[in-house]
Amino acid sequence: MKYFFVALLVSLFCLNGLHSQHNVSIKKSIDIPFEYVNNFIIIDVVFNNKIPLKFIFDTGAEHTILTKSEYSFISGIVLGREFKILGADLTTEITANLARRVSFKISRIFIPTIDILVFKEDYFQFEEMTGVEVDGIMGANIFSHYVLEINYKRKIITLHNPISFKTPGEKFSEIPITIIRNKPYVVAKARIDEVSPTIDLKLLLDTGASLSLLLYTDTHKSITIPPNVIKGNIGLGLGGFLEGYLGRSREIKIADFQLNNVITNFQDIHELIDTSLLFGRNGIIGNLILDRFNVIIDYRKELLYLKPNKKFKTVFKYDRSGLVLIASGKHLDTIVVSSVVPGSPADEAGLKKGDIIKKVGWVPAGYISMKDFIQIFQKRVGKKIKLTIRRNGERMKFEFRLRDLI
Repeated sequence: MKYFFVALLVSLFCLNGLHSQHNVSIKKSIDIPFEYVNNFIIIDVVFNNKIPLKFIFDTGAEHTILTKSEYSFISGIVLGREFKILGADLTTEITANLARRVSFKISRIFIPTIDILVFKEDYFQFEEMTGVEVDGIMGANIFSHYVLEINYKRKIITLHNPISFKTPGEKFSEIPITIIRNKPYVVAKARIDEVSPTIDLKLLLDTGASLSLLLYTDTHKSITIPPNVIKGNIGLGLGGFLEGYLGRSREIKIADFQLNNVITNFQDIHELIDTSLLFGRNGIIGNLILDRFNVIIDYRKELLYLKPNKKFKTVFKYDRSGLVLIASGKHLDTIVVSSVVPGSPADEAGLKKGDIIKKVGWVPAGYISMKDFIQIFQKRVGKKIKLTIRRNGERMKFEFRLRDLI
C-alpha cells in the first residue's frame, strides 16, 4: 500500500481569548500508556468527566482540538466564538469554535479546566486512511508545562516535574532546540542526493505526523526534488490531500545521529502563502524517525535528549505495490482502493480506483488490518501478491510482483 502520512495542524488565527491550562502539579512523574497504531501515538482520555475518547498525542499542534463536534453537544459544552485554522496544505481555512473550561482525565492526571477548539465539521478523514477511530488531537497546551519523555518501545509517555527532573545519563545526547508557541524545533543537517551540498534545516518535531521527513521545497535553494520520486498525493492533512513528491533523502543528521536513504515527502509552498506562519522552518520530522529513539523534550530549558533504540539502524521501508487504500463501512472493515500509482505493479496488473479488496491470497480482507496491508506490500522485491477484488458487483482476481518504487 502506498504509504500516506497525516499532517495535523499548521497554524491558528485570531488567538485572542484562547487560554492554556493551569499547570497541574506532579510530584515527580506520571506515566501515560499509549497505543502506537499505524505510526500514530494514540492515548485514552475521559472528556469532560463523561465520555471516553481517543486522541492523537501531537507535539506539532499548539492547541487541543476535538475533531467531532457531536461529543461537545453530548457533554453539554457551549461553543463560543469562531476561529480559523490553516490546514496542512497551507491554503485551506477550517472553521472551529472555542469551548471553554473543558476537563480531561488522562491516566492519573485530571485537568479540571482548559480551553479547546471544536471542529464545526469532521474535516479529518483519519479513520478512512488508518482504519482507526480517533476523536481529537491533544496539543502542547496540555503537556508543555512538563518535561516530556516518549518511550516508543514500551509505549509509555512520561510527564516529569521540571523542578525535580534530573538530566538523563550519558547514553542520551543533549541537543539544543527552540520552542515557538509550545512547539519544538531542531536544526538538522541534510543532503538530498549525492550531488547536493549538506545544508542546515530547521525542522518541527511532530508526533502528530506519521512520516519520516517532510521538506518544503521553496524554503531553501538546496532542497531539490531527487531523480526517483512519485508525484501526486503525498499525504492527508486537515483540509484534504497534500500534493507533492515522495522520494528519499540521502542523509539526515541530528547531532551525531545519521540516518540514510530516508523516505521524504517534498511539498511545494504555494506562492500566495504567508511563509511567516512556518516560523522559519524547512519541514517536519515525524514518528518514523522519532520512534528510532527514546525522546525527552525539556520545554523550559529548550533541550532535546535522544537515545537510539533497537530500531535505529533499520532500513526505511516503503510500499512496493502502488496501491492507496482506505477503510470504509460501519466497522471500517471494507478496504477500498483509493488510487493507484501510475506505472506501478498494481497499475500494470489492472487494479483500479474503487476496487474493493476481498482477499489477499486465501485470507479474507476483513481479517487484515491497515497495518497488516502496509507490511504485506512492503515485503521483498519479487514477492508475488494475489488479490481478489469486487468491481461493479463482479469478483475478479489479480496478481503482481512487488518492486521498488522509490
